[in-house]
Amino acid sequence: MQLLIHSARIVNEGASFEGSVLVDQGKIQGVYAGLQPPLPALGGNTETLNAAGLLLLPGVIDTHVHFRDPGFPHKGTWGSESRAAVAGGVTSVADMPNTLPQTTSMEALQEKNAIAAQNSLANYYCYLGATAHNIDLIAKLSKDDAFAVKLFMGSSTGNMLLSDERLLNRLFAECPLPIVAHCEDENIIRQNTERYQSEYGAQIPFALHPQIRSEEACYTATERAVKLAQKYGAQLHVAHVSTARELELLGAGSAKITAETCPHYLWFCDEDYAAKGALLKCNPAVKSAADRAGLRRAVASGAIASVATDHAPHTLSEKQNAYLNAPSGLPLIQHSLVAMLELAQRGFFSVETVVEKMCHAPARIFGIRHRGFIRAGYAADLVLVKPDAPWRAANETTLHRCGWSAFDGCTFSHRVVRTFVNGKTVYAER
Repeated sequence: MQLLIHSARIVNEGASFEGSVLVDQGKIQGVYAGLQPPLPALGGNTETLNAAGLLLLPGVIDTHVHFRDPGFPHKGTWGSESRAAVAGGVTSVADMPNTLPQTTSMEALQEKNAIAAQNSLANYYCYLGATAHNIDLIAKLSKDDAFAVKLFMGSSTGNMLLSDERLLNRLFAECPLPIVAHCEDENIIRQNTERYQSEYGAQIPFALHPQIRSEEACYTATERAVKLAQKYGAQLHVAHVSTARELELLGAGSAKITAETCPHYLWFCDEDYAAKGALLKCNPAVKSAADRAGLRRAVASGAIASVATDHAPHTLSEKQNAYLNAPSGLPLIQHSLVAMLELAQRGFFSVETVVEKMCHAPARIFGIRHRGFIRAGYAADLVLVKPDAPWRAANETTLHRCGWSAFDGCTFSHRVVRTFVNGKTVYAER
């Protein structure tokens, strides 16, 4: 059966217009401008959906998630986290390698793909993680093998640190896929941690997280990664940029060097640690209001190419530990799109920019074919959003397995009402 979504305000490729989209067999068959559905183009077996008053967007492609599966089912699974994703308008995800086992071999990659195929409501892709022992494997990869290669230049959850200069040079010289780098300098972080631990012992205040995972740590590692990418002509995507200063390194004009930031760096700042404490602890750290303002401007200007979540759930009981033992990471995916649309509503950038950063750019950067745009012949990954419908996020209504959201208590002006993956409704507001 065909589906005609009509009378929506379509936001796509920098434009916003009233129109209709015809879907058949999981693909977009046509995109039509104008308020009235194009009835002559329809067959007799067509369902119609009146979307008057709603925005119709391409499905969000989140190229940076930690669904914790396999290995950590108490934190999240492909089933639970993809359910939260589609409820938030995210139709495609790319999962990071720090699971258990770590996704650093073809066997582990195949195992994760099999789990995702059986359980994910969203389209899925998986990273291979770079280690000191698998550069030979990485050099032989093709796009059919892995989504991209994840490089941890600073240790984070899973401790997949790769800092040896010789191996880093080999990776950037030989990797045929995009390198997505977590850029924090490990030596700087260790020195900062030791300094504050000597002063506070185990009770380091969470408000010092941005001083431990500091601007200097981020800048130093990002500079190193950019220089390596320039030296070897590698495709580098700097993950989760958290400081305004790093933007200086990303303006060199190379189309092969791009960067993302995340909704939490655009929404929160260091003033929020007083209320949220461990719940705001993530790597890199949420930093100053000036950094937040700089990143918002960078999204608007294009200096930041894309926005991804770094969705990284941990349980509330794990987060209740003292600073050194409280894990870093925030569950975000259910509210990422509405948070970005709220920032657009407040005038920091446009709705068209949100679609560019969350839908179009990820598809272009990572070569995802036939997704990320509302175009004839493309997969019908679509999201209907109701504007001017204020509501408040609450832990009680989150679908993340961990049972909480970094956006608990925040008010949003847009609401996701229906999500389609390959033309199939996978979420509908009740």
